[in-house]
Parts: sequence; structure tokens; C-alpha cells
Amino acid sequence: MGVEPPSLAAILREKYGPRVELVPDATVTSLLVPPDLLLSVATELAGSFNLLLDLTPVDWPEYFEVVYFLWVVPEGEELRLKVRLPKAHPTIASVSSLWPAALCLEREAYDLFGIVFEGHPDLRRILCPDDFVGHPLRKDFVLPEQDRWAEEASGR
Repeated sequence: MGVEPPSLAAILREKYGPRVELVPDATVTSLLVPPDLLLSVATELAGSFNLLLDLTPVDWPEYFEVVYFLWVVPEGEELRLKVRLPKAHPTIASVSSLWPAALCLEREAYDLFGIVFEGHPDLRRILCPDDFVGHPLRKDFVLPEQDRWAEEASGR
């Protein structure tokens, strides 16, 4: 194991300045990183955190947040890395070259939320059919049948 997460957070803040924020969280150390620093910060973290356990987007009203759940195995130390993306252009660098688990996790985030991971070697749908239109876990997603049902219910 390299550096303890709180110390690592301090090292990253020293290197990148206030652009890397320590996010209050009662259970685990969490860092908020701007999209343009993700790959650089992730590269430094990959030296200590050998497992990307999960990656999940969150659809907030003003932005998407991609959360990376990083672990040190077998010590069990955890760190969350968060990146906020604009709704109009949800694009971020792929971390699949650092953690192979990202190959599937990024495809899932792309398929269900429309997050584009630049540099991913095979970014395509993984759960929905190839001809599916839209990204079904986005809050603005509307099933085509919902429009028809709404029209029928309103008597149009």
C-alpha cells in the first residue's frame, strides 16, 4: 500500500491546488475533481488504489456526476472520486487503461446515461438493444409509449 487516503487527498490538493476538493462525507474520503484533471489524478491514484469497484453516474438537476469507487485490496481502504459534467456535453476521459473494470462500467454509464468516455476502446451499448433510442436512466428520458399514453389519457 502506498499512501493513506486522507494523506493522499492532501498530496493531490498540494499538487493540483483548490481544483481538487475534499468533499464532506461521513463514511469515506471523497474528492471532487474537474473533468480536465480526471486522468491525471486517476493515474496517481491507480498507484495506490488497485481496484475500481464501481463507477456510477448520478443525474442531478444541474449536472451529471460520475462517481468512481476505488479500493485498496486487500487492505480494504476506500476512496470516492467524483467528477461533475455539464448536461449539454457529458464527456470525460476513459480510465479503462488504468483499471480494466472500467471497460464494462463505462459502457454501462454510456448506455444508460449517455456519458461519453473519450479513449474507451469499445464504447457501445451493453444493456439496451443497439437500435434503442436515448438513455433510459436519464431523468429527461421519456418512453415513446409514455407520449402515446398521455395523449390517450387526455383524450387527444
